Amino acid sequence: MTGRLSLATLIATRGRVRLPRFDPEWLATGIVHLGCGAFHRAHQAMHTQAAIEASGGDWGVAAVSLRGDDVPSRLAPQDGLFSVLVRGTQSPVLTINATLRETIGPARLGEAVAAIARPATRIVTLTVTEKGYCRDPARGDLDEGHPDIRADLGGHGAPRSTLGLIVAGLAARRAAGVGGLALLSCDNLPENGAATYRLVRRFAALRDPGLADWIDAEIDCPSAMVDRIVPAVTDADRDTVASLLGLRDEACVVTEPFSQWVIEDRFRAGRPDWESGGATLVRDVAPFEHMKLRLLNGSHSTIAYLGYLAGHAYVAEAIAAPGFATLVGRLWDEAAPTLTLPAGTDLAGYRAQLLARFSNPHLAHRTWQIAMDGTQKLPQRLLATIADNLAAGRSIEVATLGVAAWMRYVRGADERGGPIEIRDPLAGELARHADFAPAERVDRLLGLRQVFGDALPRAEPFRRLLVHWLERLEREGAAAVVRGAAMA
Repeated sequence: MTGRLSLATLIATRGRVRLPRFDPEWLATGIVHLGCGAFHRAHQAMHTQAAIEASGGDWGVAAVSLRGDDVPSRLAPQDGLFSVLVRGTQSPVLTINATLRETIGPARLGEAVAAIARPATRIVTLTVTEKGYCRDPARGDLDEGHPDIRADLGGHGAPRSTLGLIVAGLAARRAAGVGGLALLSCDNLPENGAATYRLVRRFAALRDPGLADWIDAEIDCPSAMVDRIVPAVTDADRDTVASLLGLRDEACVVTEPFSQWVIEDRFRAGRPDWESGGATLVRDVAPFEHMKLRLLNGSHSTIAYLGYLAGHAYVAEAIAAPGFATLVGRLWDEAAPTLTLPAGTDLAGYRAQLLARFSNPHLAHRTWQIAMDGTQKLPQRLLATIADNLAAGRSIEVATLGVAAWMRYVRGADERGGPIEIRDPLAGELARHADFAPAERVDRLLGLRQVFGDALPRAEPFRRLLVHWLERLEREGAAAVVRGAAMA
């Protein structure tokens, strides 16, 4: 096989795959996206392409990578083109996406600042993961002691943090007399629009109080909820795409058929016709967000920690193992009373759909991948459910097992004595607390205020149940604990 996907070779794929129904070379840029990883390409980029196909508009994307140059280096030789392989129960479907009209790597962040300041830029979207916001995950405040925040407030050199980049771009926009835009977070943060506004404004106020006032007057921060399972791409995936495409695509992504995007409709400078692209525009995202974070994400993390410890590399393997599906159902039973469901929601149908998605054998979603950055994820995925149920006197048993599984996982050794690579912003601190007997480990990890806050560590029923589950996980192993808990 010869050739690589690019604008010059795009015509050669006709008849093999689904092509964009517009000319990419004529598509101007109206969106800057921070974090051009696999999730953005499989989710927002696909909804945006469908919106352009339906209604037109110059909504091409300048994709910025703040950390690594791997994705930009794969996209640049392909003129920003990439393919999305959808795997489900039917035959795989391959689509070429042409929305990324610029790619900017970490060595060129000055260009990203300039892109945010351009008059044509009307929206800045973000998928930088929870840790990319440099926030205290328990309280949601800006971590003003974070080294990247301190460096950016010092004002020397290119921005190092997401917030530093955004505020530098907004400052340049204000200085040029350009009007406002919308900052649209697509990360799994509670009330992510309000969180983004609070963090950006605080950073701006520390740098220039006048800029903070300008942000109040000129910047919208709508909330959004995103949902699509996007596992890491493997070399085997790239080979599969090449066989379907007839060309190499080094920037392809693999995903499931399901995709959901719920967006608060608040865009002063305009937006794509995302409704026609499959998104749902609403006045209040919160009910959708809570349902997704506490049901899908909460169970995903629980499956990841228990599944990895039980020897399951992939979610589909874990959910098929004895007790896992039943345990997840019990977790959803605990979470359901804490939710205010969106109007018309069929909760039983939603739960059945989640189980089917987790069971997709064609999607190699690694438990280790989901287990990353637990200190950033636990507050909104499990701890919020626990706190609400404690206050109401309801059961916290299964959600607490998920947290105990994390406490077992961060010990850094699996049940066979093999090492676990802990990927977490607090990995060094976790390592100092993790190799102790269960009761002391629980107390040490509960002392991480940035994760557990102030109230939960003082809740004795929660602490007692954590010790109970952690002792059982150490003594019996995850597979046995899951089987036992499922039968309780």
